[in-house]
Amino acid sequence: MKTLLRPAVSLFVLLTAITGVVYPLAVTGIAKAAFPEAAGGSLIVKDGKAVGSRLIGQNFTDPKYFWGRPSATGPMPYNASASGGSNQGPLNPALVDAVKSRVEALKAADPDNKLPIPADLVNASASGLDPHISPEAAAYQVTRVAGQRHLLPADVKALVSQHTEGRQWGVFGEPRVNVLQLNIALDSLRK
Repeated sequence: MKTLLRPAVSLFVLLTAITGVVYPLAVTGIAKAAFPEAAGGSLIVKDGKAVGSRLIGQNFTDPKYFWGRPSATGPMPYNASASGGSNQGPLNPALVDAVKSRVEALKAADPDNKLPIPADLVNASASGLDPHISPEAAAYQVTRVAGQRHLLPADVKALVSQHTEGRQWGVFGEPRVNVLQLNIALDSLRK
């Protein structure tokens, strides 16, 4: 028994040190050297203070801000420790009710807006943390945001255009707008 136990314990300690300490420290060190911003959480800093991450959405409900995709995380929206979708199918009454209430909230915030409501403003993303909306979803909200802030819609539209990101490497994904970055830029505009 002793002849088996000693090598097993030694191997356990050695592998624990390699996979639990050496490897994570090496990967973290390489990531911080090669991609310092991403390894640090892709934080957005304003006035020396971290206000969020470019990778995790935030819950904006004030009509003077652009709203992001709904979040299905619990117990609060955009809870990174509870990432995941609602797992509700298209025939689930709870999903239908949630979408209806989101449509009503958008219409209540901007009753004169007759444009079709983009799907990404009423359907949660699979992760529940998506920080982006489509350019169409941003365009839908331009009139409301401009009116709330007493700005010209053309100025707000130009800001949306400045913050519209293209496809990744020109090929992957769809054009998108980071809601937090757009709202920060919006706050920096003067009336």
